[in-house]
Amino acid sequence: MSLEALVNISRKYGADPNFVIAGGGNTSYKDNKILYIKGSGTSLACIQAEDFVHMDREKLQHIWQKEYPHNESERERMVLEDLMEARLPGEGHKRPSVETMLHELLPYAYVVHTHPAIVNGLTCSKQGEQALRKLFGQVPLWIPITNPGYILSLRVKMAVEAYKTQHRRTPTVIFLQNHGIFVAADTTKEIEEQYRFIIDTISRHIKRFPQNDDIQVEYGPSKSITDFLTTFHNNHHQLHIQFRRTSELARYTQDRENFLALQLPFTPDHIVYAGSNPLFIDLKLTEHSFLTEANKESIKNQWKEYLDMFKRPPKIIAVSSLGVFGLGLTERAAELAIELISDAAKVACFTDSFGGPRHMEQIYIDFINNWEVEQYRSNISTK
Repeated sequence: MSLEALVNISRKYGADPNFVIAGGGNTSYKDNKILYIKGSGTSLACIQAEDFVHMDREKLQHIWQKEYPHNESERERMVLEDLMEARLPGEGHKRPSVETMLHELLPYAYVVHTHPAIVNGLTCSKQGEQALRKLFGQVPLWIPITNPGYILSLRVKMAVEAYKTQHRRTPTVIFLQNHGIFVAADTTKEIEEQYRFIIDTISRHIKRFPQNDDIQVEYGPSKSITDFLTTFHNNHHQLHIQFRRTSELARYTQDRENFLALQLPFTPDHIVYAGSNPLFIDLKLTEHSFLTEANKESIKNQWKEYLDMFKRPPKIIAVSSLGVFGLGLTERAAELAIELISDAAKVACFTDSFGGPRHMEQIYIDFINNWEVEQYRSNISTK
């Protein structure tokens, strides 16, 4: 059964954090009439057949023929309404992936979209497209950074049409700058073969691989900071905090200069789960010390300055020479913040092989922060 094959391939990549974290990524299968697409915010790691949204392909094709307003929020609202309208009867309780139109665009039975750190080491680098052509020639399609949603789908559609004119076929691999990769094929075996080839090819050109070993640190400093932040913040709202230190995170949290590599987000997923503005706190800590009164005052002042500036608490706090703290209104949200900042550290490491990091520009960051679709996905994934 084709839907069973879709479930299996989805779980294969969804369960591997090297490809997908949290509610990231999406997969689909299509026949002549129906597109089966992952529901927004659903985890690929444990997805079931009933979690895919059944979409009427004829109605999806009508979306390409419509004209939408130039205003971003109005346009995305209307496109979402049309996507909802394209659901088959009985699917009204499900919300299709925002990238449904990209899946519909590719005329292959299966499409698997993921965000591998090693691939994003290339897509989020200064020499990304140049490196892509050196490694893979003209076969893959490269899409410059674009706001997700309808505009991205439209841009890919135009690029695919140009590609077909030049190559006489539709591309099976699409690299999206500061986002991830789409791989399409008529069998799941071909999907796996293409992913294996892509990862192996990039791996051979990596100068340094990230060190992701968890480092045990003295209980005192991390516990003391966690307790202080919890007590300080819980006067207002419940706060969950997770702490992590790996060799790679230790490298980037040595000081404020090293942390610049993680100060801005690489991809939409990093914004959704780890936030767009991590707080870096430079503290004078000894290996065995608990917080001094001076340290507490420093944290309090920088926390207040952050709230005054952004009107919300950070999802990530990095403490010099110690590690990173993930913060969230649920335990899952705090865990995901840690997972995504750790992923960002991997991406930053991989970008060194391709000219260094290229972060998202502020205009794209602002779009994600204000986009209802991503707020919905975050709420679903962090419960």
